[in-house]
Amino acid sequence: MTDWLPTTKKEVELRGWDELDVILFSGDAYVDHPSFGTAVLGHLLESMGLKVAIVPQPNWRDDLRDFKKLGKPRLFFGVSAGAMDSMVNKYTANKRLRSDDAYTPDARVDMRPEYPTLVYTKILKDIFPDTPVIIGGIEASLRRLSHYDYWQDKLLPSILIDSQADILVYGSGEKPIKAIAEALQNGTKIEELDSIPQTVIACHCEPRRFVIARNEANQNYQIDVVKMDCFEQSSRNDARTRNEGNIILHSFEDCLKDKRKQAENFRHIEEESNKIKAVRLLQQTGQKTVVVNPPYPVATTKEVDACYDLPYTRLPHPKYKDKRIPAYEMIRHSVTIHRGCFGGCAFCTISAHQGKFIASRSKESVLKEVKAITEMLDFKGYISDLGGPSANMYDMKGKESKICESCKKPSCIFPQICKNLDANHKPLLELYQAVDKIPGVKKSFIGSGIRYDLLVNQYDDGELSKSARDYTQELISKHVSGRLKVAPEHTSHETLACIRKPDFSTFYQFKKIFDKINKEQYLNQQLIPYFMSSHPACTEIDMAELAIISKSLNFQLEQVQDFTPTPMTLSSEIYYSGIHPYTMKPVYTAKSKEEKLNQRQYFFWYNRDYKNQIAKALNRLKRPDLLKKLYL
Repeated sequence: MTDWLPTTKKEVELRGWDELDVILFSGDAYVDHPSFGTAVLGHLLESMGLKVAIVPQPNWRDDLRDFKKLGKPRLFFGVSAGAMDSMVNKYTANKRLRSDDAYTPDARVDMRPEYPTLVYTKILKDIFPDTPVIIGGIEASLRRLSHYDYWQDKLLPSILIDSQADILVYGSGEKPIKAIAEALQNGTKIEELDSIPQTVIACHCEPRRFVIARNEANQNYQIDVVKMDCFEQSSRNDARTRNEGNIILHSFEDCLKDKRKQAENFRHIEEESNKIKAVRLLQQTGQKTVVVNPPYPVATTKEVDACYDLPYTRLPHPKYKDKRIPAYEMIRHSVTIHRGCFGGCAFCTISAHQGKFIASRSKESVLKEVKAITEMLDFKGYISDLGGPSANMYDMKGKESKICESCKKPSCIFPQICKNLDANHKPLLELYQAVDKIPGVKKSFIGSGIRYDLLVNQYDDGELSKSARDYTQELISKHVSGRLKVAPEHTSHETLACIRKPDFSTFYQFKKIFDKINKEQYLNQQLIPYFMSSHPACTEIDMAELAIISKSLNFQLEQVQDFTPTPMTLSSEIYYSGIHPYTMKPVYTAKSKEEKLNQRQYFFWYNRDYKNQIAKALNRLKRPDLLKKLYL
């Protein structure tokens, strides 16, 4: 039982502890695996010699005994909603309750509240008002400044304000949580921790006063600030100011009054999330100023390896005996090989959370984890995934680091692949081949998304083109478990440009290669595309044309979804404001339930139940030509 971090008073006593240093509360079940952030941070703090416990999915409805049972920690409470945003976890794009929760035993849907970060923190602050509470995880990270909440359909302030937590940690939390723990261990008061990178604090002063105070105290970051214009010439009339490497954003109250100001703020927020040398962001909210400190430098391979070398059991806590946790079933025989994604998709939260620069594990670290998987009793010889946020960005970086240091673009591959990107697939290919040589491994599959634009691109460097061809051959012939899932997202050029995805012609190129290799290898594999409806810039006509194209490709679409606005993404800012933050021009977005259903129906053109209503819709749109292409 002591192989897992303790979750009850009895388990604490089994370790001979009479006091805890840190108690972590999580909206997820406790799975002691490196894919679950609470387990990672728990073991990291444990490696510092601290006494750590985890309270998974506490009951917030009863007498709150789960919040009291372990008492008061010596240093702080940590709170995370879990591995997913709680509202995405609980509700569909149509705001209907989901029928299961993948991070809960037996997929029960009643084990976490809406917004656990808020609920858990407020309870802890009521019971233990003098004990620091640190919030983190995806839910807190993406709500670190004013943000649009789709489920409440309104703009909300930083979750730090509403939760009353002491500090918010954003992004991968290992470095900031370690720095906080060390400072508190050394006697520093929680209110004095205002300059730890990758944290957010709220102070009782105006933004400019905070800037002046920091400068006078000589406590600015030891980071060379790259000063550059934040907007194109056409949009320099915004009200924000710069001062000694700080950006003062429009206040929350001003954003409430004017959606354009929220859109203007977003461009700064996204750019600073994607820079190597970012600056501090400040936003006045009521009588407080929310201060977002710049992130730590991108983790080194050694630092990433250290997170995966911690003593995980790789198993759910024994308290869940005979219960199924779907998210664990999905990743139990998979391996994460890197963090970060430089795709910059408009609807995706990865860059806002992990950043666009890739932090890769060493080959030795990955092979060590694969060997551990082969020793699991239920392992049948198949690695379900060797991947990450994107499957084929492992070990990729800029050729010239100085160019990357001055870059603020959200994507390295849109609108075209950056000439400075070293998109060498050879290290990844060698990793696959090394994994397949490990005794006990019959086959390793790639379940994470593939950026096929990296594979079909014609690079100036012949070696990069060759590595892409070799990787594609290996991927399709040896690492597809019957179906390869890719995400073109749409067929409309305008919609794809808004999404920051390549033109659909790129998908045709990849499909041609996929079909050719399948034929040569006598394989019967399927290419399964993901598509999205109701994304900003997508019209009903665009969806009808998508249906016609999918018909011409003999696709009966399965992997489809309605766009769901989530905090701190470009797509959500467009949805809320009606304006593209980079051009400040209006963008059409389907918002009403009727508009969304009208778009979604085209996915299912092949279903007889939809034929009549699609025919009526195209007649209404006065496009009989599209109706003819679709059904005649």
